[in-house]
Amino acid sequence: MDVATLSRGMDTIWVVLTAAMILLMEGGFALLEAGFVRQKNAVSIIMKVFVDITFGALIFYFFGFAIMYGKDAGGLIGTSGFLMGGDLSHINLNISHDTYWLFQCAFVIAVISIVSGAVAERIHFRAYILYTILMTGLIYPLAGHWVWGVGGWLGKLGMIDFAGSAVIHSLGGFSALAAAIFIGPRIGKFTPDGKINIVPPSNLPLASVGAFILWFGWFGFNSGSTLSATNGSIGHIAVTTMLAAAAGGATCILFTMFRYKKADPPMVINGSLAGLVGITAGCAFVSDGAAILIGVICGIAMVLATEFLESKQVDDPVGAFAVHGISGSIGTLAVGLFAQPELTKGVGQEYYGLFYGGGWNLLGVQALGLVVIATWGFLLTFGAFWLIKKIAPVRVSKDEELIGLDVGIHGVPAYNQEHDFLDVERIKAGK
Repeated sequence: MDVATLSRGMDTIWVVLTAAMILLMEGGFALLEAGFVRQKNAVSIIMKVFVDITFGALIFYFFGFAIMYGKDAGGLIGTSGFLMGGDLSHINLNISHDTYWLFQCAFVIAVISIVSGAVAERIHFRAYILYTILMTGLIYPLAGHWVWGVGGWLGKLGMIDFAGSAVIHSLGGFSALAAAIFIGPRIGKFTPDGKINIVPPSNLPLASVGAFILWFGWFGFNSGSTLSATNGSIGHIAVTTMLAAAAGGATCILFTMFRYKKADPPMVINGSLAGLVGITAGCAFVSDGAAILIGVICGIAMVLATEFLESKQVDDPVGAFAVHGISGSIGTLAVGLFAQPELTKGVGQEYYGLFYGGGWNLLGVQALGLVVIATWGFLLTFGAFWLIKKIAPVRVSKDEELIGLDVGIHGVPAYNQEHDFLDVERIKAGK
């Protein structure tokens, strides 16, 4: 076996394994969101995750991948690669196109899962399926092509987003914000006079396990984006990923102890996730110290953003916008500040942040790309739900919401107990 064949085989194994790690994050999303919502809506969370994986994978195979990575047309859209056929010769990698599709498929599934949490406990299942098709087949692939596609206009300007703080998390976060605003708050979350009612999570240990699974998968998310098992940056990427997550969580422990007089468990969980989101764009390009600082900033910003949304009566049950939209924005801009050229040689190009002699150019491009992607996600999601509402109910009925989506929509509770059976049947019968 020659060296080239061995290298291709190692890279293929690396990318498939890291893609599997990212796909395992769906288990993390399921547990995290099921733990954050009320017990009566746990099954609905699991069903939406299955929609993400099943519909998301199929739609991305049929045409999403082609729009994102096909042969470029005007820097705006890909035009080849539908059903993984046609001309994909411009994708010049040391792995097969099938392997590359699998890795990118894991990414697109993560994007739609971000929106899932923001509309938990009140979105209609049919509407969610339709939105998943639009997000995985059009909204995300177009934005992704602009940055990551060969010839994409933001990529040609020099925008850097190594593993997706902007393309995945900012897009998903601002889409989640639009969805939460469009669908409205849960019944009883806010009183007519503006008072905020706390809706306690049903199972914080479950949510914690979900966060740990997401944390594990993030090493595949970031380190796997090298697409090479022999890339010298893998170790550094893993370290910055770990440090940012730890800094985000530790900061939230201390910040909530200061702000609320007690460490707030949901905030701490989301603080670690915020650090992970924030480091995703620059994990290969920033120092260990910068990674810690990014985690600290994301942790504090996440808490403040959560409070701000609630003050505006926007109901986001799992904090999707605060974690992904805000931290993704911070991470995208941080590349323009902290990118160090000596760290970026391993990924084939040198990038200079503002603090390392690069001037304002990279930061300006990052800011432009962030605004474009965030605006695109927000407006297209709002428009998508407006269109969906014309053909299907977007929100469940009041009775279904009060009963819970598990029984009201899916006909089965998450946790069966013998003495509950008769009550469930009575509820379903409207008695």
